[in-house]
Amino acid sequence: MEDVPAHLLTTPLVGRRHELDDLARLAGLPPGSAAGVVLLAGDAGVGKTRLLMELRDRAEGAGWRTLAGHCLDFGDSALPYLPFTEILGRLAQESPSFVTGLSDAHPAVRHLLPGQRVLFVSASGDSEDVERTELFETVHAVFERLAEDGPLLVVLEDVHWADQSTRDLLGFLFQRRFAGPVSVVASYRSDDLHRRHPLRGAVAQWSRIPGVHRLPLGPLSDTAVRRLVRSLHAGHLSEADLRAIVNRAEGNAFFAEELVVATEAGAHTLPGDLASLLMVRVDQLGEDARQVVRAASCAGRQVSHDLLAAVVGLDPGRLDAALRDAVDSNVLVPSGASYSFRHALLGEAVYDDLLPGERVRLHAAYADALSRNVAQGTAAELARHARAAHDVVTAFRASIDAGDDAMAVGGPDDAARHYEVALELAGDPVRRPEGLDVDVVTLTARASEALIASGDPHRAMQLVSDQVDRLGTEASAEERTRLLVALATAALMADADVDALDLTTEALGLVGPEPSVLRAKVLNVHAHANASRQRVDEAVRWAGEALELAREVGLPRVMLSATTTLAKLEERSGDPDRSRRSLERIVVQARADGDVTAELRGLHHLGALYFELGRLDEAADAYAAASRRAVAVGRPWAPYGFDARLMAAITSYVAGHWDEVLRITDVTGESPPAMAEAFMTAVALAVAAGRGESSALERMERIRPWWDRDGFAAILSGAAAIDLLGDAGELDAALAMHDSVVETVRERWQVKTFMAQVRLAALVLGHLAQGVAERATAEREALLRRGDELLAAGLEAIGRAESRGRSIGPEGTAWAARAEAEHLRLRWRSGIDIPTEDELVSAWERTVGAFEEFGHVYEVARSRSRLAGVLRTLGRTTEAREHADPARETAHRLGAQPLLAELRAAGAAPQRTEAEPGALTPREHEILALVAQGRSNGEIAKQLYISAKTVSVHVSNILAKLGAAGRTEAAALARRRGLLD
Repeated sequence: MEDVPAHLLTTPLVGRRHELDDLARLAGLPPGSAAGVVLLAGDAGVGKTRLLMELRDRAEGAGWRTLAGHCLDFGDSALPYLPFTEILGRLAQESPSFVTGLSDAHPAVRHLLPGQRVLFVSASGDSEDVERTELFETVHAVFERLAEDGPLLVVLEDVHWADQSTRDLLGFLFQRRFAGPVSVVASYRSDDLHRRHPLRGAVAQWSRIPGVHRLPLGPLSDTAVRRLVRSLHAGHLSEADLRAIVNRAEGNAFFAEELVVATEAGAHTLPGDLASLLMVRVDQLGEDARQVVRAASCAGRQVSHDLLAAVVGLDPGRLDAALRDAVDSNVLVPSGASYSFRHALLGEAVYDDLLPGERVRLHAAYADALSRNVAQGTAAELARHARAAHDVVTAFRASIDAGDDAMAVGGPDDAARHYEVALELAGDPVRRPEGLDVDVVTLTARASEALIASGDPHRAMQLVSDQVDRLGTEASAEERTRLLVALATAALMADADVDALDLTTEALGLVGPEPSVLRAKVLNVHAHANASRQRVDEAVRWAGEALELAREVGLPRVMLSATTTLAKLEERSGDPDRSRRSLERIVVQARADGDVTAELRGLHHLGALYFELGRLDEAADAYAAASRRAVAVGRPWAPYGFDARLMAAITSYVAGHWDEVLRITDVTGESPPAMAEAFMTAVALAVAAGRGESSALERMERIRPWWDRDGFAAILSGAAAIDLLGDAGELDAALAMHDSVVETVRERWQVKTFMAQVRLAALVLGHLAQGVAERATAEREALLRRGDELLAAGLEAIGRAESRGRSIGPEGTAWAARAEAEHLRLRWRSGIDIPTEDELVSAWERTVGAFEEFGHVYEVARSRSRLAGVLRTLGRTTEAREHADPARETAHRLGAQPLLAELRAAGAAPQRTEAEPGALTPREHEILALVAQGRSNGEIAKQLYISAKTVSVHVSNILAKLGAAGRTEAAALARRRGLLD
């Protein structure tokens, strides 16, 4: 075992801790256990050698002596007793005198020493038996002698290659057992034990001997393979690539390692070493069996008996014999009326080994059998075989059928691939085969729809744009209009730099004023494009026309889509309740009509409406419903469905359910598009920033490339990065991150300002205020000037939004208040243009109140912390503690280490009290008494010399602690509980 492959010395043991404990227990390693014999069985590459290495290390750590011997694949010329010769050879190297003494006491030992092997089988049958018995007794005595000095572990690997003599000796040792503490562990490949393998019967006999335990080593779990791949792959591996390796490896550690190496090298075929290992068993089959296996490899992972019989062409008797050979050799596995490869990679290896002509002929045979309905199959199977057989006409038609089938059962990813294959086969009209009737525009539209549904609208744009350019002036007005509508639809879903409004405007001119189905569709997308550009009046006009025309020509889906656009516009125009009622009706109608797109869009907009209003629980419910529905219909990454999942995570972050954020954003076991995975990583990054995980900045490398594809990705990840950099004291880097995000989004969205600017500005201002006091005077002045610019830009973004009639909602209000408060704190801590105490405190009280109204748990706590810091510096320690204590409680619950550090640095020691959880603070008792007297917040504020906003915060806390719905009920409960005595 000292000559193990190098990678086994560095690869961590993953997913085998339970099996290792079982192996150690059966071998007698735990103190007080009896030594035993273990037969360790498992497929090639499953991890037997790695497990035995760990067993050896554990035994040696417990003071055991370990010996190891290997059987080698020499075919029929294997040297008898080879593993025992290896063991004695190592003993001779380590302890020559000990082996010399053994030779004197047991002369038969000399026959097993390396370099001294002689034939000891005599012509007499009796003498042969005597010498074998003497030899067996000698080996037994050697192990007994070694065990006198302490427990002994003997490991014998690859016993499936053992010669008959070695098997006989093992049977003798297992049957005879040992007086001393000697444990024997023998490993073999279970997948090599075909029906006629000589070890098969031996294992069955050994397993019946008392004290002999058989331990099968099954495949690793998918989770364990994931950990193994992560430990082997130095760089980032997308979830889709990781899942592909896990699926192909099927729990085999060696296969996983080889596939990782191939992935790092950019190879798409099996590595040579792995292919050679897999093909060994196939090469040992008979000719008919090899023919059957080669044919099966063209079918994929599984093939029915009828289809395989039709392709192979052997008579039934020969076919059955060939299949029996393949099954007995563990190459094929029967399952009902079908056969599959024991391991998917084995099928890949066989397929890769086919000659080009052989491969084409087999695929042609499959296509012919499927076309003639000789055996049942799918359009996807027929398309694949026909394409590989270069039958373009059949492949084209079958690909379209396969795409339609996939869309019908909720498989847009597969549908998109089939449609794209059909477009590829259609190719250049000049080279198109005769008999191939192609409607390129319809096919392109279907492919675009499937790509959008699969979560890849950017590729849909590229696909349609290519067809627009390819057809050029040859396209009719109707064809160009349909393509422009498809392109505009994809652009609206992709946050693209393509101007969807220009596209729909051209399409509207091409379609003409006459009522038609196509005009209704154009009007609908044109309304959507206007809405995306904040042209509310125009959007309302065109959506109304689309609705009217769709009703006239009988297009219920267009009617729902136009109605949804109008409902969304109602919210923007300041009537959220009417918008909510409209959206709820739309969702019900869409569900009844089976219009999944309209249903997802309605639920998503409903969630967005609630989020904008700060009704986070209702927003979370709507988003979760949309996400679940998208998964149920097979469109988890489609627009609105995936967007809802993303917003569900953001809503949970705002509501302070950070562990829920990590659950939602965990795409383990899924196959998300790369961009979707980047978005999930970006939201999870916000939690990492809040918890102070500085290493999380490394994740920006995965997200940053997607900034140019979607500005929202830049905003999400950039905000988290600003906090990570700011908390690390890297103010210049935080400023640079802010500038990069703003520049990217402006260029991406072709705007001067955007709403999220105020949030980004507020975050940076907070870090500037935190670090400005440590800077020299000149640096303070420069930071303050930069702070002035940040505040002005943030407020300008708010002003522009409001000037367009858009309500900024509770979230925008809170961040605007925060930006102003942070700017005042920056002036205050810099000592330049210092604000008054009332101005500073009032600004922070407004900020706390605004975030409470929005419901942003973490930002409420962070704002309270900074208000507490201001109050404490002003000597108002009691008020400071009233804000610091709940901030600290939130920080502990969320695991927000940077916020806890900020509270400690500000000297905000927790109040020492023996009060029960939920008990009122002294200040709250004071305010409760005044509330019970019927005083208003303003009157209480004047009497206690605090702001009305602070009173409002205290009253909210009192109501929550008492479980009261209002002030009157709170007073009644307080009297009942004796709180006013």
